[in-house]
Amino acid sequence: MVYQQPPNKAKKKTGLYIIGGALAVLALGFFVLTKVNADASNLPGAIAPILIIGGYITMAVGILIGWDE
Repeated sequence: MVYQQPPNKAKKKTGLYIIGGALAVLALGFFVLTKVNADASNLPGAIAPILIIGGYITMAVGILIGWDE
């Protein structure tokens, strides 16, 4: 019995790129969160939660897409 290696296929790294983008969006969201005033009535108070939640959703999409190693 001879072991045969599977044919080489192109590596799919789309999921990793999406997760990397999600981490960048999360970092940006937490940075914008530091600019929010006490009652969150300024523009960063409206943008920061959208960036943070969007980053987490994007990360879930990247995990669901997956990647080949």
